[in-house]
Amino acid sequence: MPLFSLDDLHQAIRFVETLVPKTPTHHWPLLSKRTGASVYVKHENHTPIGAFKARGVPLFVHELAQSGISLNGLVTATRGNHGQAVALAATKHGLPSVIVVPEGNSIEKNAAMEAFGGEVIISGADFEASRRVAAEIGDERGFHMVPPFHSDIVKGVATYAYELFQSTPPLAAVYVPIGMGSGICGLITVRDLLGLDTEIIGVVAKNAPSYGLSFDAGEIVGTETVSTFADGIACRAPDQHAFDIINNGASRVLQLSEDEIAAAMRVFYSDTHNIAEPAAAAGLAGLMREQEKYAGKNVGVILSGSNVDVSVYKDVLSGNTPVV
Repeated sequence: MPLFSLDDLHQAIRFVETLVPKTPTHHWPLLSKRTGASVYVKHENHTPIGAFKARGVPLFVHELAQSGISLNGLVTATRGNHGQAVALAATKHGLPSVIVVPEGNSIEKNAAMEAFGGEVIISGADFEASRRVAAEIGDERGFHMVPPFHSDIVKGVATYAYELFQSTPPLAAVYVPIGMGSGICGLITVRDLLGLDTEIIGVVAKNAPSYGLSFDAGEIVGTETVSTFADGIACRAPDQHAFDIINNGASRVLQLSEDEIAAAMRVFYSDTHNIAEPAAAAGLAGLMREQEKYAGKNVGVILSGSNVDVSVYKDVLSGNTPVV
């Protein structure tokens, strides 16, 4: 049973387009020459928050408001892009928002969340710890908890998948990073609604492998810690609903090294002059690893965001791989 219908998706598109203009999909000759595939990049780094999350959370909040639920404010936990989307949606609805981030979180992402109107609270050793703090704050203040994965969030995010499939020739495969799963689940759902046979390949960091381990095992496998500089995919506790969709709809989930992710960031810059945050470069890293599979075929890559601290990006462009 799909999360939503094609009619539901079209309604979501009409709403999302009021906030997020259609992002471009570009065919990049240098990427194609490098990989041997005909590469189409979906540029979700061109949304108002520089990441695909701008599509899902505002729709989630809109649906909450339409349902008649009384909202005193919003609260969430995040490593960055989700939090920007929550702050953006809350401000547009005239609501306060609290964004809980783990210790050592990106300074620049924290600043962006505050700029969109969010109150940033630093608490917890990692995302899971921050999520517990966020739940406590929600109870104390009567704020609505915005989860990282929800059917309405996926429906909003899925609008990028519809744009991608409508703007390219038939794609043999799409490579997409997996954080908590909204991006890949949106792609799988839209592919199935459109009756396409495109392979969807998820990519995670080897140092944050929970979704990859879970896919291989056929059941949820969490990890005690994560240690990747790709903070947008630093997940150690998969969502059951997201896992079920990925398990049934993805072809495979690749686990990438930190060096592979850093190399893909450099390639995105050299071949397209676009900035890719570490998590957003993971899709291209996956294609680069498997390029022989798709020689001469059309392949999509999701560049899911560009929010990376200057110090990290400078280090990567210098040929280094940041160590967490």
